[in-house]
Formats: sequence, structure tokens, C-alpha cells
Amino acid sequence: MKLTLHNTFARTKQEFRPIDPKNVRIYVCGPTVYDYAHIGNARPPIIFDILNRLLRHIYGAENVTYARNITDIDDKIMARADKEGNTIKAVADKFTDIYNADMVSLNVLHPDIEPRATDHLSEMISMMEDLIEKGNAYVVEGHVLFNVPSMENYGGLSRHSQEELEAGNRVDVAPYKNAPTDFVLWKPSIGNQPGWESPWGKGRPGWHLECSAMIKKHLGETIDIHGGGMDLIFPHHENEIAQSECVHGKKFVNYWLHNGYLTMSGKKMSKSLGNVKTIHDLAKLYKGEALRMSILNAHYRQPVDFNGYAVDEQKTRLDKWYRATKDVEAGELPQDVLDALMDDLNTPKALSLLGKYVNSNPTKLRAGAEFMGFLQESYEDWFQSGEILDGPSNGEIDALIQSRIEAKANKDFGLSDKIRDALKAQGIILEDSPDGTTWRREG
Repeated sequence: MKLTLHNTFARTKQEFRPIDPKNVRIYVCGPTVYDYAHIGNARPPIIFDILNRLLRHIYGAENVTYARNITDIDDKIMARADKEGNTIKAVADKFTDIYNADMVSLNVLHPDIEPRATDHLSEMISMMEDLIEKGNAYVVEGHVLFNVPSMENYGGLSRHSQEELEAGNRVDVAPYKNAPTDFVLWKPSIGNQPGWESPWGKGRPGWHLECSAMIKKHLGETIDIHGGGMDLIFPHHENEIAQSECVHGKKFVNYWLHNGYLTMSGKKMSKSLGNVKTIHDLAKLYKGEALRMSILNAHYRQPVDFNGYAVDEQKTRLDKWYRATKDVEAGELPQDVLDALMDDLNTPKALSLLGKYVNSNPTKLRAGAEFMGFLQESYEDWFQSGEILDGPSNGEIDALIQSRIEAKANKDFGLSDKIRDALKAQGIILEDSPDGTTWRREG
């Protein structure tokens, strides 16, 4: 079966044909590191982690380059640094580390390249100089702005004409802009604001320019796949296309992929709405694999509403998978599961298909689950670890089991049963075998 992907630009599913099967390139917009990432921020890296794994399976890991950037200069980072009396680098470093730890907890593979915006100032300046020379950008009052009317087909990704964009502009337009739709490539840094020297004075880059420059440096002028949340289609990805195609005079991206929103009670999760659940906090309540499965249980292009009940359901499903595959090695990757993923990353179908192997073929279950980033813990760790909100600690459980062993050795079976029943009442299940007694938290 051939890999098909829904190309946002074409508005349809298309067969994926890489530019070079020996050099498949994918770029996904990463975080702006000024705070803890919320679970909505986790949807793109989890979705594109599946795509990354699939591409590696098809073309070989050595032939795929996956880049996910870090935006480490932004007004929000500056505001946080100013509030804390810290440097923007210290703030960015702290939350980059936290973000990457969050990704590990969700079993998201680390990208091959994790470029930082602040390491690519020279590339950005060079790109702006080219755009100015070609008439696609202009300088005014310390700003460098992209000249949107200079690009005839601007708006192709979002399906917005320039006339529609101008008519829809409901904010005050800066007086230095030639056209309301022109966007900032470089802006001056005032007073103590962080900035870098440039031909146009001390300043900092616009967000859109950063990704174009990093892609050019690490992946080339034309790449296979660019991904991100659907909220990035306009203006961010539209503006990336404008910058890159005007500079290079060629197509920028062959396949655009966008995931749907993650909502909370039907509303998009965002800090401005105050309905944020951070990955950092959720990891104290739920297993990372259960969080991952709750996101993959919906097709990536559809919205998914986050709630704890859904995560609990996926934890129960994973409990069954862990029990079925205890002491089982991975077999052959199930073809039907692979086919589902090849059909525009149909993860809910793939997960459903894996379920049929719970009783019939645990070796295939393990192979398919591991391929999708599950069953990464040992059986014991899965059932024994996690945040203990109520009930005995691991150490207390082990001590009670030892007391039960001693009671049985003394033929005090009443006490032995009492300890077992007391633990069961607290959600701790004991499993006796000729090799000894093991336990798990009831899921």
C-alpha cells in the first residue's frame, strides 16, 4: 500500500512521493519556550512523531531528516524574562528542557535537528537582504516589511485573496506599512529590549522569518513535508511560503499537513481562555502513554476534546495490552495496522485493529503497539509506578507483602488473607505464583 497524506494546499489526499527517497525531509513548527506547554501543544509533536516513525519504516531511518524548531526569541519570552529579572536565554533554556522532558514522557522521539531561532540571525539577515533587492521587502523606520502585493499568488495555502485580507483587516494598520497586509520581517529593539545588530539597526526577527531561514539552512530550498497545527495555516505558514518562494524562486513545500485543534469542553485550549492543562501537571495524574493514546484515538485532522474520562479509558485499554504482552517479544508488524497508518495516518483505526490481537496474537500486538510508541515500560513499572494520590506507597506495599509471606510461613492464613484483602480494598492486586508474589495497582 502506498502512503497517502492530506495535503492542505491541495485540499485532498495525495500519494506521497518524496523529492529524493534517500533524503526525505520534514519540518514541524515547535514551541515558543516561555512557559509550560499545555496538552494542546502536545498534539502536533505526537501526530508528527507517528509520521516520522512511518517514514523511517518506509525509507530507512538513515534517509529521513526530521526537524522541529525552538522559537527562543519572542515578546512573550522577553516579558517573562523581564518579570523574573532574568535573561531571555535563561528563560528559553529552562522551558526548552522542560518541553523536551514532557516529550520524553509522551514517548515522542527527539527530532534529528532541533534548531533555535537565535542561532540563525545571519541566515535571516541574508534572506531579508535578498528580499529587499528583489522588491519583495522594504525598509522603513527600522523595520523590514514583506511587500505582500509583490507576490501575485499570496494566500494560496489559506485560500485568501489579497483583497479579502485587506477587507478583513480590523486592527489599526501601522502608518509605516505600504499595504495593510504587509508583515514584519525585522523590528527595532527599543531601549533595553534584547536585540541584535543588523544593516537596519538593532532589532529582532519576525516569527515567520525564523522558520524560513532554519528550513533553508538545514533542509534546503524545497522540502517534502511541513507540518503544524491548523491555527498556523494563516498567517504563519502562508508567510513562510511568501518569504521562501520569493527568495528562492521555486516551490517551498510539496506537502502541507495540519492537525486539528485540541479543545476543552468544546473550546480551543489556550492560555488566554484560562482552560489550560499543562503536560507537566497532567503527568502527575496520568500515564504518558495514556495521554498519548487519548490524542491518537482521534484522526489528526479532526478536533479532539480533552477530558480525564477519555484518558482513563485509554489507561484501561493499555492495561489490557500490558497484561496480554507480559513476557512476550515483538513479532511481525501487522500489515493491517501499517495499512491504516499509510492511509493518511489513520491512528484510531490502527489502534482499533491492534485490539483484535490482544487475545489472538500478542506478539503482533506488541510489534504494532511499540511501532506507535506504546508498551515502552516494563510490566512491573506500568502497574506499580505513577503518582500516588491515595493509598499505600510502593515501600508500604512491599512491607505488607513481606508480612504476608511471614504469616503464611507461620501458617497464620487468617492474617495472610487479611493483608491481601486490605490491599485489594485500596486498589492493590496481589498475584501469587511459584516464583513469588507480585503486585499491581488496579486499573
